[in-house]
Amino acid sequence: MTVSSLNAIPVITIDGPGGSGKGTVSQAVAAALGWHYLDSGSLYRLLAWAAVQRDIALDDAAALVRLAGQLACECCLPTPADPVVRLDGRDVTPQLRTEAAGAAASRIATLPAVRAALLDWQHSCRKPPGLVADGRDMGTVIFPDAGLKIFLTASSQVRAERRYNQLKEMGINADPSALVREVEARDRRDATRPTAPLKPAPDAIVLDNSALDVPATVAAVLQAARKKF
Repeated sequence: MTVSSLNAIPVITIDGPGGSGKGTVSQAVAAALGWHYLDSGSLYRLLAWAAVQRDIALDDAAALVRLAGQLACECCLPTPADPVVRLDGRDVTPQLRTEAAGAAASRIATLPAVRAALLDWQHSCRKPPGLVADGRDMGTVIFPDAGLKIFLTASSQVRAERRYNQLKEMGINADPSALVREVEARDRRDATRPTAPLKPAPDAIVLDNSALDVPATVAAVLQAARKKF
């Protein structure tokens, strides 16, 4: 497929901080439209988790780049029909959803070489009839030509509460006040990193869903999509 034909494939990017619900919303939007789905955060979490399993230092960019090449051939990314990450046919989603995996992913995401290594992998997800991509730099760096860019956010207190409920459902105990601190610390880290900092694209629609449930948020994104495509 030529570059021009690739660029003709519509893309919706949904960026935002952790706990904004961008993954859940993106999957629902992709399913409603019948489009493909890219969970970019899973790439970083998978790479970070796999590196820890192999005793690879999280600041060893060269080793992480080599590992990324291996994982691209061995893993299956989430889809609207099968929203889990599989590595060698095994569901590793629970391992990737821990706070430790998230913190490790945030660390390797600051490495320019790692981000560059994952670029082609993410671009390869752009397939007809369209793509919904969620992450932290989808609209600013990965798909700057996307026809619709959403920046989804919510207060740190609300996002920490969502994370607490998610962990509770997984049978994991957590300290709510500690989660608020972790959410705010990651926000600062993501927003101030020198490479692809977390921020809305200039042409993004900023959607604060602190007071919205998932169906209402999905409806708002679909309404914006209908106006764009």
